[in-house]
Amino acid sequence: MSHAAERICSADQAVAAIPDGAAIACSGFVGAGHPEALSAALERRYLQTGGPTGLTLIYAAGQGDGQRRGLNHLAHAGLLQRVIGGHWGLCPELGRLALTGMIEAWNLPQGVLCHLFREIAAGRPGLITDVGMGTFIDPLHGGGRLSDRCSEELVERIEVRGRPFLLYHSFPINVALIRATAADPWGNLILEDEAVIGDVLPLAQAAHNHGGPVIAQVQRISAEPFAPQRVRVPGRLVTHLVISEPAEHWQTFGVQHDERFCTAAEPQDPMTDGAIRRQVDAESADARRIIADRACQELQPGSIVNLGIGLPEGIAEVARERGLLQQVLLTLESGPLGGEPARGLNFGASYLPQAIIDQPAQFDFYDGGGLDFAALGAAEVDQQGNVNVSRFGDRFAGVGGFVNISQKARRLVFCGTFTTGGLDVRWGAGGLQIVQEGQVSKFVERVQQVSFSGQVAARQQREVLYVTERAVFSLTVEGLQLLEIAPGIDLQRDILDRMRFRPFIREVKTMSLTGAG
Repeated sequence: MSHAAERICSADQAVAAIPDGAAIACSGFVGAGHPEALSAALERRYLQTGGPTGLTLIYAAGQGDGQRRGLNHLAHAGLLQRVIGGHWGLCPELGRLALTGMIEAWNLPQGVLCHLFREIAAGRPGLITDVGMGTFIDPLHGGGRLSDRCSEELVERIEVRGRPFLLYHSFPINVALIRATAADPWGNLILEDEAVIGDVLPLAQAAHNHGGPVIAQVQRISAEPFAPQRVRVPGRLVTHLVISEPAEHWQTFGVQHDERFCTAAEPQDPMTDGAIRRQVDAESADARRIIADRACQELQPGSIVNLGIGLPEGIAEVARERGLLQQVLLTLESGPLGGEPARGLNFGASYLPQAIIDQPAQFDFYDGGGLDFAALGAAEVDQQGNVNVSRFGDRFAGVGGFVNISQKARRLVFCGTFTTGGLDVRWGAGGLQIVQEGQVSKFVERVQQVSFSGQVAARQQREVLYVTERAVFSLTVEGLQLLEIAPGIDLQRDILDRMRFRPFIREVKTMSLTGAG
């Protein structure tokens, strides 16, 4: 076996090993763990030489900044032939190529893909799970295909012990693009300055076992061997080592480095650093604050929790103000447990986490029912309680970890404004005042795409709430039921007239907002 020094090369030299038609898999979550030097070099090679061509790009978590970084580098129709990805929202050009039929494209759940990487590495035929049943990923509803150009079936329905399941097919992975903090003289990789561990090991194993290159971006080469317990990827799997410049090895796409992403808090105070505390003026509560306030009331001490990106992020702020953060364990699908999830382009990292595990292991925990509570966003909701977070006209965001989390959490709250497009509300002594109504109703007759199946959840008798700034609904076997109305809101004018269907109405209570006024 060669020493690490014999495998060191430039990023341009490393990506020159990628042949036409290869299936490449890339690690990362938003910007955390993404090998920016490698994706940029691959784009540079294609623009300068016209090759490689016809690649298949495979990734579990979305990787990008919505502009030029991350997998945005690879959004070229000639470079790519097909894409199999978990979340697409941060790579808008990839989504455009998919929806216009310029590439073959599938959207599969993030947790399914990172588990499928292990099946591929092990040479097994695929992954059997019920994650995705009843959604647009179910082959009865499209099989996750994003355009008519996709002819291959990647998902099929099967029966195991009398129960229906989905079989997600394995496929070859020829090249792995991964990132680590450092390599030792044997090429062993550690990730101790990274905000996430991700899926680097199964990707490296899968590419190695298919005879392809494993290209690792690192910050430095250590002169001393690492303790074996620290090693995340054995050096025997790594074929190319690229020492990146600091500009291409940001800890996330939000910050170059923040020590709090890889440092644990003191046990007596999980939020010891005042720099991450955000004060909210309760007297000027807007829709986001009101929704977070009401959703936070569903948190129970001792719960293990996942909060989705967007509106649900505000729940952590409210929980901190009420002293609840020390009583619950906040987790992220990217692997952190404890601390407080970061926002925006830092999403995927947590401030002062208690632990960071690899992404497939986190989804093992989630899929097995480990989450006591999850709060997720909702862009569209229909009468059956179906939720769409993935497709909106000619814009495609994808589902990421949404399907795994929404389908498996024991208690689930969807958070979203009642309308969108100019909505402006204020909370005062008389209750909620709608200063300006949103132009678009989010409660529609039928969602454009089913990211969460209300019918499946209702049959399972799961506890599901839909929290808005003016009303709370619950899921029943009959469909959506109105539970609560905010004070100051008129049932007919502000709710029923703004919905494209009529919910079931029985006993309606006043919505309690303990911290909003």
